[in-house]
Amino acid sequence: MTIAIPRRPAGLITANLLCMASMLIWAAGLPAASLIIPLLPAEQLNATRMTLAALALVPIWALAEGPGALWRAGWGKGVLVGSLIGLGAWCLVQGQARTDAVTVAVISATMPVAGIAMEVVLDGRKLSLGLVIGLALSLLGGLMALDLANGGVSFGLGALFCLGSVLAFVLGSRLTVTAFPALTPLGRTAITLTGAAVASSAVALAQIVTSASAPVDYSSFGAREWAAMLMFSVGALGISQVLWIMSVGRLGIGLSALHINATPFYVMLILFAFGAGWNWTQALGAAVVGIGVLVAQGLIKIPLRKTDQ
Repeated sequence: MTIAIPRRPAGLITANLLCMASMLIWAAGLPAASLIIPLLPAEQLNATRMTLAALALVPIWALAEGPGALWRAGWGKGVLVGSLIGLGAWCLVQGQARTDAVTVAVISATMPVAGIAMEVVLDGRKLSLGLVIGLALSLLGGLMALDLANGGVSFGLGALFCLGSVLAFVLGSRLTVTAFPALTPLGRTAITLTGAAVASSAVALAQIVTSASAPVDYSSFGAREWAAMLMFSVGALGISQVLWIMSVGRLGIGLSALHINATPFYVMLILFAFGAGWNWTQALGAAVVGIGVLVAQGLIKIPLRKTDQ
């Protein structure tokens, strides 16, 4: 069996690099999430995170494309689609609070399956042999990169929240691209995150009014907490989401989602930069994910030998 790498348009390579950058920035937000999640109720954390991301992106959108772009945007649809993004983020916080980082990563590894299944059902996508092999390699590499020997996997209510997060985020990301065809990736991301901020703030307000929980006193936050909050919101949500939507617009949700299985390797890289050890199993897993991405997109072709009949 031989492996051939054919020439492909530079745009396909660029889209994959954008998706890798998105996953790297998102991975950098996971340690920040671990610091912030215990300090805030899930509803208030979600509302704060979405609001900060929207406040960062909307002014940039207005400066880059002019105020007219904002006036012409469909804000009603933005709230509806953004609600899915907000729901996914809320489910992720609930899932991570009830389980651990390993469980979150294991459930997140199903995102390519959900994305490709959605494209098969909604878009009539054909399942090619290369796509199936690439998906299998991505899942295998993702499990290798998790380093399961250093942690157990917990299945229960927390895992169901994580699965709900995956499904809501996949559908919300797809609609972010398809529901706003006239908008740029920056505009699509800004309008849906604003919608997510509106919806999640309404939920947080209702939670405060109808329960005994009081609004969080943010004056008790120090520089460390605010730095983690900004990384978790503006970085791991705002900037990462812009790059992600750019990739989804070019590759589709299924192929873009293959990249998420390399996230544990990116986390390891970040920790390694701060003095932690190097994990060769995770590095090999990330390499397998990368090969799976290339095979699924046809950048690596594995021709099958024909046998004589």
